[in-house]
Amino acid sequence: MLISEFARAAGLSVDTVRFYIDKGLLKPTRSAKGGSRPYQMFNDTDLTTARMIRLQQSLGYSLAEIAALNKEYRSGASSAARTAAALRKQIARLDDKKQNIDAALAFLRAKLQWVEDGKPSDAPHLEDYYC
Repeated sequence: MLISEFARAAGLSVDTVRFYIDKGLLKPTRSAKGGSRPYQMFNDTDLTTARMIRLQQSLGYSLAEIAALNKEYRSGASSAARTAAALRKQIARLDDKKQNIDAALAFLRAKLQWVEDGKPSDAPHLEDYYC
């Protein structure tokens, strides 16, 4: 499939697809058509890769980390120990992020309660909810 069809199927903009290609995250094949600028052709494997990139991003991985992990996986250099270490690192990152989100939610709930109670006393202070 051509880039516009691929972008639609992957739920990405064409610019994002081109960016992923430039960063080496996607590697479409080149068609014989197109003369000096051959068409980039995408297949179902590319679609799976694009979806994995989006999943990895939603889990908090940077594009540089995604590129490194995917390169390692594609080359067969990934080991169970290396994969486990990367997963542990990401779990720790997400746990930290979750603590910040939980603190923000607690603050917002306290602020909402304060507003709904008619602002009877001092407003909740953000610093009281973060360590």
